[in-house]
Amino acid sequence: MSLYDRVADLSLDVDAVDYSRHERETTSDFTRTTTVISLHGDGETGRGEDVTYETADHDALQAAAPSFDLAGTYTVDSFSETLAERDLFHGRTPDQDAFRNYRRWGFESAALDLALRQADTDLASVLDRQYDSVEFIVSTRLGSPPSTDRIETLLGRNAALEFKLDPTNEWTAELIGEVADTGRVRILDLKGHYEGTEVDQEPDPELYSRLLESFPNAIIEDPALTAETEPLFDGHREQVSWDAPIHGVDDVQSLPFAPDWLNIKPSRFGSLASLLATIEYCTSHGIRMYGGGQFELGVGRQQLHLIASLFYPEAPNDIAPAAYNVPALDAELPRSPLSPPEARRGFGWPPASVDH
Repeated sequence: MSLYDRVADLSLDVDAVDYSRHERETTSDFTRTTTVISLHGDGETGRGEDVTYETADHDALQAAAPSFDLAGTYTVDSFSETLAERDLFHGRTPDQDAFRNYRRWGFESAALDLALRQADTDLASVLDRQYDSVEFIVSTRLGSPPSTDRIETLLGRNAALEFKLDPTNEWTAELIGEVADTGRVRILDLKGHYEGTEVDQEPDPELYSRLLESFPNAIIEDPALTAETEPLFDGHREQVSWDAPIHGVDDVQSLPFAPDWLNIKPSRFGSLASLLATIEYCTSHGIRMYGGGQFELGVGRQQLHLIASLFYPEAPNDIAPAAYNVPALDAELPRSPLSPPEARRGFGWPPASVDH
């Protein structure tokens, strides 16, 4: 029985839906807005988080709430089919097609949470797996002009931290050397597959070459493979990972070469069926996985911890608790690994506790 088959037939009674908007400044110099979607039924509430990046889309979701009726009796699978048939953007055309998956995942994760709670069980029990402690690393940008200031601040708090960084064409050879000397970098995200976003990075063969030389053990995520850059990865393919192009098994099979690593961001997959099928494919083909996030502000981040706990707990998971994603750090921060939940119900994971 597939992973999805284990959850597809869970019954789901929905009486009402409501939305809670969240907003927070981030370390990437933008204001993050998300919406927590709450599905109510039979005295229970299931929650998910829509991580669409345009604030106007969240405003429109709130405005359309009175006319958006999801009440009914479903299974997890039939609810997913209903979502596929509905316009979750209510006549708006999102700036990026990927946003449709992000919103759908918000509803699907809420439905899974509600179905599990109505069945008085949890995801690990249904999948016949166990929760393990979750290792995490910290994602941060180095500013413009870039410097190691943020890394040094974080390491001053906890010398054991490891990082996922986003190199840009502003990174000089001197800066690359300083970052490499920390010995704390696990992932370098080249963002070579973004289009029309503020984080697009044109492929730079000189930058790619310096990074491969300076970080021989780091995972290199989302390189843009061109006639100039692809030869640089001869002998380094085992370092390459993929993120932005991956929405399901077909995308994994269409990569230019069989991957050793994949970044699993549930929101990119849209549906629970696609997420679980891809995880199973990776497991059966020896593809290592790690978790990635989308600046979740609420329950979505905690659900990433739960998924990592079940499938890739010891990986370099780029899902540090949300306290790491704000410009002004709290006095105390959670430490890796995160302990698994003691109260096991639904598709939930308690907020991370801080180290004292």
